[in-house]
Amino acid sequence: MKHGKKYTEAAKLVDRATSYEPAEAIALVKKTATAKFDETVEVHIRTGCDGRHAEQQIRGAVVLPNGTGKTVRVLVFAKGDKVAEAESAGADFVGGDELIPKIQNEGWLDFDVVVATPDMMGVVGRLGKVLGPKGLMPNPKAGTVTMDVAKAIADIKAGKIEYRLDKTNIIHCPVGKASFSEEKLSENFNALMEAIVKAKPSALKGQYLRSISLSTTMGPGVKVSTAKY
Repeated sequence: MKHGKKYTEAAKLVDRATSYEPAEAIALVKKTATAKFDETVEVHIRTGCDGRHAEQQIRGAVVLPNGTGKTVRVLVFAKGDKVAEAESAGADFVGGDELIPKIQNEGWLDFDVVVATPDMMGVVGRLGKVLGPKGLMPNPKAGTVTMDVAKAIADIKAGKIEYRLDKTNIIHCPVGKASFSEEKLSENFNALMEAIVKAKPSALKGQYLRSISLSTTMGPGVKVSTAKY
C-alpha cells in the first residue's frame, strides 16, 4: 500500500520495534497528526480471546472522562411518557414504528447511537439486518436498552463509547481528538483500558491483551507496552 508524503514523514517519528509507555505513545501520536482536519485518536487492542465462544465475548461501554470530541446524534425508540423524557434529555430523534420504513426503505441513518426501551425491542428487532452490521443495534450490555433513557442519553452525550471484539478479536475504540491535550487523551485512554482489563473473560486461558496500538485517523500506528496490563 502506497502512503502519501505526510504519512511517510509521520512514520519516521515512530520506531516500529519499540513498545512505548502509554504517555509517550500519546505524545507521539499527537505529533503524527498532520491532516487538515482534527483527526480522531484510536486505540486498537488485539486480544487472546476467541469471540466464537460466547463465554469469551467482550462487550461493554465506558464513559470517557473528557468525551470523544465529536457530537453524537442519538436516536431513541420509545413510547408513552418515555418520548417526552427522551426529548427533554436531549435526544436528536425520538420515535417508534413510523421510523421503521424510513430506515429500512429510505436508508435514513443520520444518527450515531440507538437507544431503545425494552418494550420497543420488538419493533427495533425488525431493523436487525440494517442496524446489526453497522454496530447500531441497541444492547443491554452497552446500556442502550433501558427504561432510564435520560441517563443513557446523558452518558452518550458525555462521551460514552462502546467496546467489543470484531471478527478478528480486536477491539477498536476512539479515545478523543488529536487536538486534545496529552493529559485529556491519557485520562480517556486509562479509563478505557481499566474497563477492558475488568472485562477479561474468566474462561480465557493464556494471554489476554496481546498488543495495543494507538493511531490517528490518517497516521501510523504506535505500539503501546502491554506490561502494566
